[in-house]
Amino acid sequence: MRLHHLSLTNFRSLTRLDVEVPTGTIVLVGDNAQGKTSVLEAIFMLATLSAFNAESERELVNFFAAREPLAVARIKADFRHDDRPDTRLHHLEIRIIQEANGGTSRVRKEILLDGVKRKTNEVVGQFNAVLFLPQMMSIIDGSPSHRRRYLDLALAQVTPGYSDALATYTRTLEQRNALLKQLNTYTGPHAGDQTQLTYWDEQLTSLGARLIHARIHAIHEMEILAALTHRELTQGREVLRLNYQPAYDPLPPTHGQYQLKLDDPRDRTALPLEQIQKGFAAALQKLRREEIARGVTTIGPHRDELRFLSNGVDLGTYGSRGQIRTALLTLKLAEVHWMHQKTGHWPVLLLDEVLAELDHQRRTDLLTRVSTCEQALMTTTDLNLFAPDFVSHTQTWHIKEGRLSS
Repeated sequence: MRLHHLSLTNFRSLTRLDVEVPTGTIVLVGDNAQGKTSVLEAIFMLATLSAFNAESERELVNFFAAREPLAVARIKADFRHDDRPDTRLHHLEIRIIQEANGGTSRVRKEILLDGVKRKTNEVVGQFNAVLFLPQMMSIIDGSPSHRRRYLDLALAQVTPGYSDALATYTRTLEQRNALLKQLNTYTGPHAGDQTQLTYWDEQLTSLGARLIHARIHAIHEMEILAALTHRELTQGREVLRLNYQPAYDPLPPTHGQYQLKLDDPRDRTALPLEQIQKGFAAALQKLRREEIARGVTTIGPHRDELRFLSNGVDLGTYGSRGQIRTALLTLKLAEVHWMHQKTGHWPVLLLDEVLAELDHQRRTDLLTRVSTCEQALMTTTDLNLFAPDFVSHTQTWHIKEGRLSS
């Protein structure tokens, strides 16, 4: 993947940025609150079409521009899937539009690929990127929803139809939960017909099985890559495992075992999609009475969990800050190679203040790996954290109050 040109208008604190993006590694230097992270966020949004570091897309519109009745934040980029000059140059534009709506305002999003308006699910994955932000440590030590979102954003970039299946699954889940609450509310002669759940169960299990199947294989593939990377970054001292815990587990429990150990390595990769769907449907049928009583769907990919284990220790519960940061870096580096395996293209690597809390050896190991990337952007407040030899082979940009200079 090769990003050639980036243009930002009224995105976060950046009122105007227009720059040609060279190949190789770029180090973006500047004090805090100058717009460094916003540049990385904008590039990552080209890949996922969603804002990772914002509660709502309203936050992406520049504060001063948002005072007007109509305000538009724009991300525009030219890119190729590889760096060959005969490969087609694509143009992608994302518009976040805030406009007056009666006494309030509303925000909507428009996406144009090569000048044609498209739906999100039609465009996600056209451009690939991997992002590291310090606050992403919540992927490891935060709530399960952070880990599910991480998986979904990664899978949506490389798995055709995943984004659409996830969106439809979410809508189906909402409909099924509404029906469960309705069935729970009315009793006696006014009780609803439980057979109405049959249709929603079929939809939910068909879509849910696709999500589970994709997650099983993605986690298995990334774990292999992450284990090798983590062993090198920790000089062989730690073994990293990714432990997938699906809320509906398509593998039957081990005979005589009521609860699996946290570090139990279960291989689900041989399970066919049809078997997962059939088992998911049977599990929902068994839980129907309980779910009606609770008014909620209790199993499915919306409740999946993923744990990160180092030498058998759960990092989310017992890991030090240094261990968690190293594990997250490992995961991101593994994700780069995984995306290349799945698509045939190297994603753009985006690293925000990645060296700040690493010791000298881990900085050296990381920079050696970054040097092998086709295109990477790194931010820092202190260029002295980088080895002089590394800096001499990179492009250095300086940013101050949202303005770039080289």
